[in-house]
Amino acid sequence: MWIAEIVGVVLFAVAVALALLAWRRLRLLRQGGVDVALRSRLDESGRGWHLGIGRYRGDEFAWYRILSVRSGPDRIIRRDGLEISTRREPTGTETYAMPLSSTVLTCRATDGDVELAMGPDALTGFLSWLESAPPGRQVPWAS
Repeated sequence: MWIAEIVGVVLFAVAVALALLAWRRLRLLRQGGVDVALRSRLDESGRGWHLGIGRYRGDEFAWYRILSVRSGPDRIIRRDGLEISTRREPTGTETYAMPLSSTVLTCRATDGDVELAMGPDALTGFLSWLESAPPGRQVPWAS
């Protein structure tokens, strides 16, 4: 009988954890977030992608990993140190690890290279945010 009780407690704990993660994601999206996949380690294997929510905070793009209990952002990318080096379509197994119809941007940031994958609407918003730099700053564009 005690095995059934343990299984019940474990299932309840898993259900609560999933509910908290879903609540966190909805809260971030309702506060103006967009679905963005991020990969810090650049390699050709298609691995290392993490789904998350990106939010614009002035000159910063704050990225929150979906499967994280951390309250703050997991990565902050500053606009003044960001340059898009390439733009491409996802290849192979990458398509399973990112939002639908995504475009992958390879970016050089002050704290290291990063790849961002986002859908068409999020991409338009991201490029607009990047272009809307304060006066006197050059907009970094790649061909």
